[in-house]
Amino acid sequence: MTSLDALATPALLVDRARLDRNVASMASAMRGAGVALRPHFKTSKCLEVARRQLDQGAIGFTCSTPAEVRLLQDEGVGDLLWAHQPVGPAKVAFAIGALRRGGLTLGLDSVEVAAPLASGGVPVPFLLEVDTGLGRTGVDPDRAVETATRIASLPGFALRGVMTHEGHLGTYGDRTALEEAGTRAGELLASVAAKLRAAGLDCPIVSVGSTPGATSAPFAEGVTEARPGTYVYYDSGQVRLGSATPDRCAQTVLTRVVSTQRRGTAIVDAGIKAMSSDGLAGGSLGTVCDVAGRPLEDVLFANGNEEHGYLTGEGTARLRPGDLLRVIPNHACGTTNMWSRLHVVEDGRVVDRWPIRARH
Repeated sequence: MTSLDALATPALLVDRARLDRNVASMASAMRGAGVALRPHFKTSKCLEVARRQLDQGAIGFTCSTPAEVRLLQDEGVGDLLWAHQPVGPAKVAFAIGALRRGGLTLGLDSVEVAAPLASGGVPVPFLLEVDTGLGRTGVDPDRAVETATRIASLPGFALRGVMTHEGHLGTYGDRTALEEAGTRAGELLASVAAKLRAAGLDCPIVSVGSTPGATSAPFAEGVTEARPGTYVYYDSGQVRLGSATPDRCAQTVLTRVVSTQRRGTAIVDAGIKAMSSDGLAGGSLGTVCDVAGRPLEDVLFANGNEEHGYLTGEGTARLRPGDLLRVIPNHACGTTNMWSRLHVVEDGRVVDRWPIRARH
């Protein structure tokens, strides 16, 4: 075991007890709702975390990138959803090869995206992506039947169901309003699935996906699958949305104060290259905590350069160079992608190191 004081900073930490609690809690909630759990792998990009999720009953994983798909296929995970449009020759070629290996479903929202995949001569199971309010990818609900019918008519294509990402829930400041919107998203997706079935299309999977919506959208009648990701670690963004409390946040960045030359400001050695690339979400780069992980209410992570972080607030007056702090990032998924390994912490000591893979 290694003390935190012995680590070179900045360093990415994951509290194992909090991680295990988060994984077990989400799995239990989805089992209780009779909903399959297909977590998003992009949050951890870590096989040790993925194995914990599988052990708790996850049916497979949702992937963002070809690297994530490849890594999990190589590990023998047999039920993957690639929830990103495979556009362009390189991604089309990869998708065809990955489909040939088996166990992969694609998320599609148009014939234009789907048609190039038909050249591979392989079966193409797909979920129709439906926009339930985010306004990103996904077909409008009133065009779902037409679009699904056209894609399913392509050689080798088989509709498995519908999917959505209710990411727009992150814009709600009130938890009650957020959960009501999550329920509406789940109900809307289930209604689209019903219309597809009425049109003679098979639609067994109705898949929603987000951590903010995990307490609402999966519980809408007709939803069969949930794809949360951030829940394994949680983060400051999820705390702001009411999805978790700080004591559920398993991922932190360990950092040291390196300068206190200016009154009201302390400089740490964790900058934007150590934190989430989402930047100043919620007015800071993350929640500053003491080395035990307790939030410091009077210290704000106000800004950052590449290798320096700017802390402000009355609490900076008691900080000195060499002091250890931990920061709960704004967005766990973005922070993960900045690192090649994490330090596993128990009772304030490092007990293991896990590699982070499939990074951009």
